[in-house]
Amino acid sequence: MSTTKVYSSLSRRRLAGLAGVLGLVVAGLGIGPAAAQTAVRFTLDWRFEGPAALFLMAQEKGYFKAEGLDVTIDTGNGSREAIPRVASGTYDVGFGDVNSLIRFRDENPTVDLKAVMMVYDRPPFAIVGRKSRGITSDVKSLEGKKFGAPAADAAFAQWPIFKTVNKLDDSKMRMENVGFPVREPMLASGEVDAVFGFANSSYINLKSRGVPVDDIVTMLMSDYGVELYGNVVMASPKFMAEKPEALRGLLRAITKGIRDTVANPELGAQLVIKRNDVAKQEVELERLKMTLEQNVVTPWVKANGVGGIDKARWATALDQIGLTFTFKDKAKAGEAFVDSFLPAEADRKL
Repeated sequence: MSTTKVYSSLSRRRLAGLAGVLGLVVAGLGIGPAAAQTAVRFTLDWRFEGPAALFLMAQEKGYFKAEGLDVTIDTGNGSREAIPRVASGTYDVGFGDVNSLIRFRDENPTVDLKAVMMVYDRPPFAIVGRKSRGITSDVKSLEGKKFGAPAADAAFAQWPIFKTVNKLDDSKMRMENVGFPVREPMLASGEVDAVFGFANSSYINLKSRGVPVDDIVTMLMSDYGVELYGNVVMASPKFMAEKPEALRGLLRAITKGIRDTVANPELGAQLVIKRNDVAKQEVELERLKMTLEQNVVTPWVKANGVGGIDKARWATALDQIGLTFTFKDKAKAGEAFVDSFLPAEADRKL
C-alpha cells in the first residue's frame, strides 16, 4: 500500500473519530436533533381575546422554546369545555374553571385530572345587567327578571351558590338557555334583563355594542359572598406522570409570560390581535387590563405570588360548592389542586 493511501485511510479514521466526539459534545450542549422539543397541546377556555395574552406572551418571548417545549395553543369553547378536552387526552394542558373541575373529579373518580397552577385568584363569574331593565347593585333587583343563561357557561354554573348565599327566591326568575354568540346582543336589544358570563367578556362586549357604560351593571359574584376560585392551568394525568419536567418547564414559562403581560399589557393585546383579525386593539387591551386587575393581580397574589392557593379559602370554596352539589367523596374531589409543579414562591412574585 502506498504512503499516500495509508495517510488517507488514517485521516478518514481520525475525521470519523473527531466527528463522533463532536456529536457527543453537540448532544451534551442540547443542539441539533438531540434537542428535539417536547410537543405540548394547550387549549384555552375561549377565543383569542385579551386574557389569552397571559399565554401568548410566553410563546412570543420564546419562554416555551427555552424550556425545550413546542407549545400549540388552540382556542376553546368555554371554561368548562376545557375539562373534557384535557381529561380525554386530546390536549395535554388546558385553561379552565377549577370549580367545574372539582365536580368533574367527583363524578369521574377514576380520572385524576388536576389543576397545577391558579391563574384567576378571583373568578370573573358575574351577572351583568342594565339599569334601564331594572337591574341595580342590589341583588334583590334580580328577582322576577329574565336572564340569558348559556348552559355551558361557568358563571351560570355558580348560580345555585350565588342565590343560596344571597337568599334569593328564583321561583319567578326566567332562565333562557342562549348561545354564547347571542348572549350580549340579546341584552343589548332588551330581549333579556341580564346575562351570566365573565365580567371581562360581557361588560366589554356590551360596551363595544354601543350600550352606555352608565347603563351597565356588573355584579361580580366574588363581591357578593362567593368565595370560589377561578380559572386554572390543568394537566392530564398522562402528561403529569410521563413528562413532569416538561410540565414544570411549562409553568416556569407561563409565570414569566404573566409577569411580562402585567408589565406590558399593550404588547399582550397586540399578540391577541395578531391571532384574531376581527378583534380590536383598544377593546382587547381594556379586556386584558380588566382581567389583570380583577382576577389575576389580587392583594393575595401581590403578597404570595401567582399560581398558588390559600388552603383555608380552598376549604371554604369546597364547602360552598357543597351547598348545592352532593359530593360522593368530597375529600378526593377536593384534591383537585397540586402545587408541586410550580416554580418556587420567590420566582412567582409579580
